[in-house]
Amino acid sequence: MTAVDQGAQGAERTLGQLVASATAEMSALVHDEIALAKAELREDVRRGATGGIAISIAGVFALFSLPVLSFAAAYGIHNLGLGLAWSFLIVGVAFLLLAGLLALISVSKFKKVKPPEKSIASVKETAAVLQTVKPHPRPVSDKAVGVARSSS
Repeated sequence: MTAVDQGAQGAERTLGQLVASATAEMSALVHDEIALAKAELREDVRRGATGGIAISIAGVFALFSLPVLSFAAAYGIHNLGLGLAWSFLIVGVAFLLLAGLLALISVSKFKKVKPPEKSIASVKETAAVLQTVKPHPRPVSDKAVGVARSSS
């Protein structure tokens, strides 16, 4: 078949076939855009989950440091010298340092979470194309018949 034959065959397509083709292509476009958005969001959810886990662990370490620091302060006031209290103080400070480090890691992970830019651009492009399409209005005929509604 030559290009002329294919063009002639495409010109012979019925209105129903054209509508079905346009519907299928529009459906495929929407499905592709949804798949793109899912792929982008999946990566952002993974980053967000990592940041959430890190901040949760930081909170647990900070919570554990409170009783330790409390014991250290109590023993430090009681002893006023190097003793058991200083060991509690060192452990408490170590927990706070770990909590601070994990908090910094989680903040850096949260800052990497971005909106699905490719999907947004694709949707805007599709919307711009669809806004330029103008419908072909039906010609109004003088013989238009109104639809009678039954009262029963």
